[in-house]
Formats: sequence, C-alpha cells, structure tokens
Amino acid sequence: MARVTQRRRVTRLSADGGERARADVLAGEEPLEIRVNGRSFSVTMRTPGDDFDMAVGFLHGEGVVTSWADVAQIDYRSGIGADGLRDYNVVDVTLAQGVPPPDPTLERHVYTSSSCGVCGTASIESVRRTGAHDLTTDRSTYPLSQLLALPDRLREAQAVFDRTGGVHAAGLFLPGTEGLTLACLREDVGRHNAVDKVLGWALREHGMPLRGSVIQVSGRASFELVQKSVLAGIPVLSAVSAPSSLAADLADEAGMTLIGFNRGTALNVYTGVERVLTKPVATG
Repeated sequence: MARVTQRRRVTRLSADGGERARADVLAGEEPLEIRVNGRSFSVTMRTPGDDFDMAVGFLHGEGVVTSWADVAQIDYRSGIGADGLRDYNVVDVTLAQGVPPPDPTLERHVYTSSSCGVCGTASIESVRRTGAHDLTTDRSTYPLSQLLALPDRLREAQAVFDRTGGVHAAGLFLPGTEGLTLACLREDVGRHNAVDKVLGWALREHGMPLRGSVIQVSGRASFELVQKSVLAGIPVLSAVSAPSSLAADLADEAGMTLIGFNRGTALNVYTGVERVLTKPVATG
C-alpha cells in the first residue's frame, strides 16, 4: 500500500516577497471502517498502513478482545475508491468461537477524527474501562538517563515524520539485557492510532501484559492513551508534552508511572516516581 505519503505541489511564500513553487510530501489520511463479525463498529481517520494491527489494537482498548487468539480472521472487505481501484479502507475482524460480540452501546456512532480517541462513544460509562493487569505488582525500575534518551531514540526512527513533518509516533520499549530496546514504532496522523498500531503488534507478537515496558509518545499524554496503556499492562507512559488532569488521575489510580515534558534533558513525573532511579545503580 503506497498511500502512507502523498506528493503535492505547493507555493512557498516568504516575508521578503519571495515566491517559489516546489514539491512537498504530505502524510496520508484516509478513513478506516472497522467491522466486527461483519457489523460496522467504528470509522476513524488514519494514515494507511498496519491496518490489521490498528484494528485489533483498537478493539483491545475497547475491551472487545484480550489476546490475538480472540481473533479468528481479519481481512479487508472490497471497497472501490474514486480511482476505480480497491481502497483497502474497510477491515473486518471475525471473532473466535466463544468470544462475545461487542456491546452495541460501545459502537461509535459518528466518524472519529484522527485527533480523537473517544469521539462517538455511546455512553459516558463506556469511556472508562478497567484492565485485567495489576500495574501495582510491576515493580520495574528505570534509570533516569534511559528514560531521558527515549524521545531522541523515537525521533531517530521516525521515517515518515522525516518526509512529512505531519505525523505522531508511538514506540514500545521492552526490557533487555542492556536496558530498554525499541521493539516497535508506528507513525500516524492520529496519536491514538499510532498507539493502537503498536498495541496490535504487541498483542500479535508478544502478548500481554507488557511488564517492564515503556511506551514513548511524540505528543501529549491524554486520558485515552493512558487507558490503552493500562489495559495492555504497560507500567510507564512517557510523553514529550503535557498530560491532562484526567490522564494523571487514571495513571495514579492504576499504579502507572506517567511522565510528561520528556525533552531529553529533564522530565516531569506526575505519578509513580518510585520507578525512576535518579542515582547510578551500584554494580559488583
């Protein structure tokens, strides 16, 4: 699928009166309809690519699936775009036998924009979900220097951002013998889409809970990003910008370490500061 980016001619105007035509590269944005057992569940705007992972990651965040084994089949449904070609904008997830279909009240009744993670949710009660993984039992700790390095490591791996400057990123860092290892990075015009793509990959390739892991995001830490991370059993969410008050409340309640304004030289720890080691770890 070659719709992750799109080239467009632009006119560059400058304050000194300069005018120049040039080519620019834009991040792709198209609708994706997610169906469950043939029934429409949600429509969201996203950057095409990793659609199956995104659909399953989204359904995990909605409480529809808890593991990859809950998915019997996932495929594209036929759809023809304006150019007469198949558009790959409808994904149908067939649940495994015995997995109950989603509650109709969870269905998104409006289009979800690329900047909204809970738009169209049918009831306030369905916005907030509880997870099966107790983060308070995950006592992983992390040297401050490793956490401060995450934004630069994320940025260095952002190939689509380098070309467009117009996408968010989420990176899942898993514990390894030499510290945190970048296991999966996804980019998208939507912050929550990038996280869904990462979590769908994790559900397929790793399983959950994601104990000892850190998810680093390129934007702010909103409520829905904290909730998705809590449901995945991720003990640390780090963002380059600020969290919302509700995000901090949920992180505190769940036992998550929530970090904001991580800019490489300093960071703010809003909850769970006990996981951050500010002194070198003694060896020998």
